[in-house]
Amino acid sequence: MTTPFEAERRKPGLFSRLRASFLTGIVVIAPVALTIWLIWTIMGWIDGFVLPLVPTRFNPEQYIGINLRGVGVIFFLVFTVFVGWVAKGLIGRSLIRFAEGLVERMPVVRSIYSGVKQIAETIFAQSERNFETACLIQYPRKGIWAIGFISTDARGEVADRAETMGKLISVFVPTTPNPTSGFLLFFPQEDVIELDMSIEDAAKLVISAGLVYPNAKDPTQPAKAA
Repeated sequence: MTTPFEAERRKPGLFSRLRASFLTGIVVIAPVALTIWLIWTIMGWIDGFVLPLVPTRFNPEQYIGINLRGVGVIFFLVFTVFVGWVAKGLIGRSLIRFAEGLVERMPVVRSIYSGVKQIAETIFAQSERNFETACLIQYPRKGIWAIGFISTDARGEVADRAETMGKLISVFVPTTPNPTSGFLLFFPQEDVIELDMSIEDAAKLVISAGLVYPNAKDPTQPAKAA
């Protein structure tokens, strides 16, 4: 029984229900559509770059009469695997050293080549130097906390000249929503708090701007192992 002073609860109208259903549909469709669009666009970009370099007799379009998107990606993957296989051999290593020797003699080209090579080796090279631990640090000032990824212990001149009594740790602090960019900072070991969450969970937290926690049901508890 309601009193005259209690406001009656109104059921949502047809327009409100349709709007809620529409927004729910957008949430479901948008990630899938954007992913498909991104893959389709990248495949088209690679095809447009690779296919003009492929001899006409090897292009399937000459035989079936239609342009199949993704053929350039296949050619690119096969060519990349072949180059990697050759580069591992003695002749390939000799050719690479010879080509790098020529590049080193070119003032402007050598700077560009060395920079691109370092970036490629950092991103694609298979090595054991990976981010293994997520951490919490106070940045950009005391009292403000940020997610970081522990890289390695500081060495050389950085460790020698830093005014700290203990070990110095290099920490990569990513930006939101693009975690591939960020800042390389050096913290005393006692100022770095290691977290139990995985690197993937920490990256999701950064990318989502704090909306996605490792344990969505209870963020105060660590993520359960699968």
